[in-house]
Amino acid sequence: MKNFIFQNPTKLVFGKGQISKLNELIPADVNLMITYGGGSVTRNGVYEQVKAALKGRKFIEFWGIEPNPQVETLRRAIELGKSENINFLLSVGGGSVLDGTKLIAAGILSDDDAWDIVLKGNAEKQIPFASVMTVPATGSEMNSGAVITRAETNEKFSFGGTYPQFSILDPEVTYTLSEHQIACGLADAYTHVLEQYLTTPNQSRLMDRWAEGILLSVMEIAPKIKENPCDYDLMADYMLAATLALNDFIRMGVTQDWVTHMIGHEITALHGTTHGHSLAIIMPATMRVLREQKHDKLLQYGERIFNITEGSEDERVEKAIEMTEKFYRSLGLTTRLSEENIGNKTIETIAKRFNDRGVAYGENRNVTGDVAREILLSCS
Repeated sequence: MKNFIFQNPTKLVFGKGQISKLNELIPADVNLMITYGGGSVTRNGVYEQVKAALKGRKFIEFWGIEPNPQVETLRRAIELGKSENINFLLSVGGGSVLDGTKLIAAGILSDDDAWDIVLKGNAEKQIPFASVMTVPATGSEMNSGAVITRAETNEKFSFGGTYPQFSILDPEVTYTLSEHQIACGLADAYTHVLEQYLTTPNQSRLMDRWAEGILLSVMEIAPKIKENPCDYDLMADYMLAATLALNDFIRMGVTQDWVTHMIGHEITALHGTTHGHSLAIIMPATMRVLREQKHDKLLQYGERIFNITEGSEDERVEKAIEMTEKFYRSLGLTTRLSEENIGNKTIETIAKRFNDRGVAYGENRNVTGDVAREILLSCS
């Protein structure tokens, strides 16, 4: 196991009715701005719950943060926050709203343009922020990262900073999510775990078993949620799995990959594909192209997750990859670029972007633009 330093200061407030605790969780003397997406919170009852919890409090609202939050929109929120001397933000919505809020929290304290903050990769300062999470997927409610899109150039980059002060997760608010939203959220959580698990063997028994537990849980609840998306216990497991998949816990002392995410971000930036869906397309292809360096972990994954114990090692590795793709498809997601009308032009654009940036991703830092091209061709 590698050396590591661990700290996650986010207070997780979990369960039905917990939105009512907002007034006691947010300090009384702050200048508060609440951020929202396109309006789904007005249809699922969350908006009214937030207003009721904060009755008598003064705050302003900013609406319109998009799925894959755009820096062009967030600049307006930053300007509003500065003019109103905002010193506390509450994100109400999914991971995209919270990602955007994280940039707003940095922009309010900075003289730099918001996109420059993103390109730096790390926000030096942020005002305090918190969240009411409505779409389980990204884990943003309990991590320090965010991913931002620049619409004018079709680019998408991540940056890091501090953590939400608290996040409220009420599984009942997920009952109105569409089947596609849930499928993408489950795919997102599953892939987050694989990016931290499917790397170097024999690093940590604890991290492996914890990761495998999340993978098995997601696989177990996925078909049951399709049958009953209003089962509280199922949706509680779904919501918590998405949080645990990316809140720093399962990556303590182990190497990480993130190739699939880096390529997936480009697919989303260029085509608007839902993030979790892009991961379902790219992850099996990443496994195929990098199967040699991931060989031992793929064998372990196949045995522990899919009970693959028969055949040669190469056959078992191939079966593990096939079963992974089959799982994504069982969610109702496509797993090939051609199924989404994405062709060679996009493949070459992504390869060029990676090569021009001089990046090399993956646990072995060997996935350049040329390797990314191979991965994309493998799922074309």
